[in-house]
Amino acid sequence: MKKSGFTQEEELTIQRAFEEMLATYDDRSVEHVKSERIRQAFNFAHKAHYGVRRLSGEPYILHPIAVARICAREIGLGSTSICAALLHDVVEDTDYTVEDIKNLFGEQIAVLVSGLTKISGGMFGEGASEQAENFRKLLLTMTEDIRVVLVKIADRLHNMRTLGSQPQDKQYKIAGETQYIYAPLAHRLGLFPIKTELEDLSFKYQHPKDYAEIAAKLEAVRDAQMKFFDCFSEPIREKLKSMGYEFEVKARIKTVYSIWTKMNAKQVPFEDVYDILAVRIIFRPNESLSEKDQCWMIYSAITEIYRPHPGRIRDWISTPKANGYEALHVTVMSQDGQWVEIQIRTQRMNKIAEQGLAAHWKYKTGDSDDSQLENWLRSIQEALNNPEKDASEFVNRFRNNLFVKEVFVFTPTGEVKTMPQGATTLDFAYMLHTNLGDHCIGAKVNHNLVPLSYQLKGGDQVEIMSSTSQHPQREWLNWCITAKAQSALHSYFRREETRYSKHGEKLFNDAVSMMGEEENANKILHRLLNHYQLTQPHQLYLQIGQGFILLDNLQDIAKTQKGWWKRMFSSSEPDNVPVDTEAKGKEVVKPEKGKPHTIVLTDENLGKLYHLSDCCRPIPGDEVLGYLTPDGIMQIHKIDCPEAQVLKSSFGKRIYSATWNTNRVQSFIETVQLQGIDKFGVLIQLLQTITEQFRINMHAIRLTSNDGIFEGEMELYVYDRNELDELFKAMRKIPEIKNVRRIENNDD
Repeated sequence: MKKSGFTQEEELTIQRAFEEMLATYDDRSVEHVKSERIRQAFNFAHKAHYGVRRLSGEPYILHPIAVARICAREIGLGSTSICAALLHDVVEDTDYTVEDIKNLFGEQIAVLVSGLTKISGGMFGEGASEQAENFRKLLLTMTEDIRVVLVKIADRLHNMRTLGSQPQDKQYKIAGETQYIYAPLAHRLGLFPIKTELEDLSFKYQHPKDYAEIAAKLEAVRDAQMKFFDCFSEPIREKLKSMGYEFEVKARIKTVYSIWTKMNAKQVPFEDVYDILAVRIIFRPNESLSEKDQCWMIYSAITEIYRPHPGRIRDWISTPKANGYEALHVTVMSQDGQWVEIQIRTQRMNKIAEQGLAAHWKYKTGDSDDSQLENWLRSIQEALNNPEKDASEFVNRFRNNLFVKEVFVFTPTGEVKTMPQGATTLDFAYMLHTNLGDHCIGAKVNHNLVPLSYQLKGGDQVEIMSSTSQHPQREWLNWCITAKAQSALHSYFRREETRYSKHGEKLFNDAVSMMGEEENANKILHRLLNHYQLTQPHQLYLQIGQGFILLDNLQDIAKTQKGWWKRMFSSSEPDNVPVDTEAKGKEVVKPEKGKPHTIVLTDENLGKLYHLSDCCRPIPGDEVLGYLTPDGIMQIHKIDCPEAQVLKSSFGKRIYSATWNTNRVQSFIETVQLQGIDKFGVLIQLLQTITEQFRINMHAIRLTSNDGIFEGEMELYVYDRNELDELFKAMRKIPEIKNVRRIENNDD
């Protein structure tokens, strides 16, 4: 950020932006208007940030104003959160303190600003310990006051909307971090429009070419889709009018990211994505009937017009999603044979779907409740009470629980419980109570005995069986997926390790005392570590306490032998020095200060200076980035490689943008999967296309035929992504070829 005065025109822009934000808040009747306090916060922030500019050159104060507007308009937060949004960077970027904020604006706003300051600078640090600490701070603030995270999400959304002013390596880091944690977090909090936009913007900056191509195709079909929507929705509108409802019927067009995801999941081109359009009905319910009954009445009216798909009805009204989402979804067949999803919501349900339950949570009434959100926050607090030693494992486990689908199961008394898809009876036991999980021996599901590893299905009725003689076993970690169960198990095993380690240390000291060698205890300890090839005393004590190491031969091991001291102190490298055996003999890259984080991949430096990652095996033309390892090795990953996603989130300063400048010198083996109609001569056509039209060499071919359908794989030598794409276009022109795709090395 740079500092300079503002022009009169810029001051007018700032005032206009603030007044527009304030008008958004004043238009709402959610709570008593407190415009003066908001204006006071703006004036204070404007003065604090005066003369400071963003990388784009615009006045910095426009950023907190934009964040406050998102809080007010898109999340529906109140004046306290709006003030915190206006002030959220003051403590971090100026000389003002949290105490100053407290004196001027009160305790609540100061607490929110303090929480936002603690988690500033990105979710993840440059190392595992920093990553864990920043992430833990976020979770702590979320359990103390959900508004801190909501303002932070608004802050991230505006940063993503203005990400174009950042250098490309920063774009990769911020976009990767956003896709990895912020979008799933917004999803879990019910902020669907924000979650969708965060995903779309992350995709835009990580895959600009794919984004531009799909966006152009989407724009080309938009008019046709809207004409179809008008025709499709007209009879529905007439029916709802005859039923006396006030309503809106809206078209929901898939985002670029969701289309790209579907194209990759189904391995189909854009033209074969048929569910680009969905229809949303939002109505004002009559007070004389329940919302649930009226949603089903509208469902009945629609299915009189269009035939429903029997397997694609989703009832989120009887049992809402864990993030509070309520709606009735039905997929129907249009008159021209196209399946269309219709989402039926009341105005209240739509508000929750747009702004999430969190914005209307207990801080508005001061009352706690037993909602799914409250239960989820409680489970986070329990996990924080048992922090993980391995930061990355903790972060990944928490993140994976954000985007998981849900199943609904029943207790023996008929109470509905929400569990993540893939959860087991062991997860269910720990969800009910940690003590019940620790002593769980099995369960009855639908009155049938099942093991702890049984995966729950929607509608299961579950009864947990326990015994005081049962205790957690290590293999249980493979039988549960929820953060609460795994955190409880890790906590139990750490307590057990501590108990065994203390017992082992006592046995060791007692044995040394019996030998009369107390003054040489430290020497004997190091001799034992060397003998059993261990590096830390607690490892030795643990194995002694568990009975894996016996001390009956301690006297023999402790005897001094010639050369022992030399062997002991030269036998191994220090524990804290990482050794990369693969890195030996390779050129290393030394980052130069002041140089842009961009590298150019050429035929000369590939495999020498820059090394293509084995996890995703990129080829020229793929969108890639560079990661500089601690040993100075520059690894090249595809941008969407799962490992690269973690690297972008965790090691942003080691991420480099990368471009290709190759001249079709090196070829790369790519595996292509094929499927089609087994017709005489189709293999000849394929081989002619590959070898004669494109002059591509083949490494291997594996094809099988069954009941008129053939499928298999070919390994081909290609120069770059463009050659592969052109080959696919030509192969798809063969009528019998129904599916052709590149097998990514990270598909598994």
